[in-house]
Amino acid sequence: MIKISLGGVPEHFNLPIHLAIEQGHFAQEGIHLEWTTFKGGTGQMTRALRAGEVDACILLTEGIISDILKGNPSKIISDYVITPLIWGVHTGANNSLMHYQDIFDQKYGISRFGSGSHLMAIVDANSKGQKLSANQFEVIKNLDGALVALENLEVDVFYWEKFTTKPYVDSGKLRRIGEYLTPWPCFVIAARDEILAQHPTAVANMLRVIHQSCSDFMQNGKAIQLVSERYDLKLKDVERWYHSTEWATHGWVSNKMIQSVIFHLQLAGIVEQEEEFPELIWRREGGG
Repeated sequence: MIKISLGGVPEHFNLPIHLAIEQGHFAQEGIHLEWTTFKGGTGQMTRALRAGEVDACILLTEGIISDILKGNPSKIISDYVITPLIWGVHTGANNSLMHYQDIFDQKYGISRFGSGSHLMAIVDANSKGQKLSANQFEVIKNLDGALVALENLEVDVFYWEKFTTKPYVDSGKLRRIGEYLTPWPCFVIAARDEILAQHPTAVANMLRVIHQSCSDFMQNGKAIQLVSERYDLKLKDVERWYHSTEWATHGWVSNKMIQSVIFHLQLAGIVEQEEEFPELIWRREGGG
């Protein structure tokens, strides 16, 4: 039995992984899969990968690409969710900010520098001809931190996945004033170079279980009910989310997608313009 630690956010996207763990599918492949929850999102996970605290993570595409380009010793080993992420653009219930077009000179709450909430705010602003400065960002660590900071008017704007924050929008704790869709598949799986070198077959087997579980989840007539119950989301909201979300069922990663993400990161000034980049995708010897 080979132990692999896999990290991800505590959100509904990752239910196929939890179901596979509970049903013993990883163990059947000789893998002891240890799940680690990262409430701080992609920025927290890229740090954990760098520090060797976790073997692999499910994280935002733009976040891990940016961090590998900046020296993270990891590779993308598969797409995970191949549809775009719908980012909700939020403000506090008592904030005077009312309109999406007025956010670009405000104070932004981000989970960490280099996180999705940081990167997508910049990419979104850039796509609208706006430019954000470093002093507009305040680190609030996670969604819980954002709720406090927004309520206390310490920050004005917060980007987070739309359906995760919807209960807080429904209860009046947050106001959603806009949405932004990532122009690429939203989640990928990345693993440290060390685990890829030491246990390539185990990693490939782990991926096979994940892809099968994702396929089963997309054909599961009870999936919507399961998500609603486990994540305390309204059925009608889960229904909309489920029918706008598709998971990867194979390990192929598009070079064109990688190039497109790098283009946007360069355009936004997140990644330096360079002639050569390190390899980002895992090319397993012998294929697969």
